[in-house]
Amino acid sequence: MQWQSEAIILGVRRHGESSVLVEVMTRDRGRHLGMVRGGRSRSMQPVLQPGNRIEVVWRARLDEHLGEFKVEPVRLRAARLMETATAVYGVQAMGALLRLLPERDPHPHLYEALDVILEHMDDPADAGELFVRFELAVLNDLGYGLDLSECAATGRRDELVYVSPKSGKAVSRDAGAPYADRMLALPGFLGQGVQKSASRDTMAEAFRLTGFFLHRHVYEPRGLTENAARDGFVQAALKAIARLEEDRLSQAG
Repeated sequence: MQWQSEAIILGVRRHGESSVLVEVMTRDRGRHLGMVRGGRSRSMQPVLQPGNRIEVVWRARLDEHLGEFKVEPVRLRAARLMETATAVYGVQAMGALLRLLPERDPHPHLYEALDVILEHMDDPADAGELFVRFELAVLNDLGYGLDLSECAATGRRDELVYVSPKSGKAVSRDAGAPYADRMLALPGFLGQGVQKSASRDTMAEAFRLTGFFLHRHVYEPRGLTENAARDGFVQAALKAIARLEEDRLSQAG
């Protein structure tokens, strides 16, 4: 058995004296593991880092075997990703999200999204928005997608400011007003066709929204603890956005 594909490294762990097990996300074969012989060598260590995009050739006698990877670098960005807290935590957090999906189950849109987000991790505002949309996409692929396109009560497509914690559907301002204290906020930048940038407050609302449904539908039923890397990313992103807002205010003043 053999196949070849571009892949993004999610994690690496030691295997024997000189080899490593590499976990990657591929476009057509999903999350996949393989052994790299000599992966602990000085020449391979910079290549086998989370966030790097590589070309892999996988070989094994049978499809169900672990198999071996032959690796060639394509886009080495791990060094840049180590420069900010948002990037360090973000790579780990997205890897943890992808591990919620079955191994070797293809999710090409998640591969593409992961690649795009890794290219924008140095901008905290972009990284935060893209990360939240990535969480929404993972929830959808797990079968718990949110419907943010129209009001669950009236069918309206405007003034959508709430999300029902029970149904995961958007609710308009008027329809949700009597139950506002029980609703989750729908940040404006997540609305359908809305061209808005996230602020520190709306970004915090977005993290609460996706975190709520991940906890209810994924972590709690599986007996999992919430990923610490996500908490690190959330705090780092919110702090960075707050600093940007302060800088803009000082420049405007």
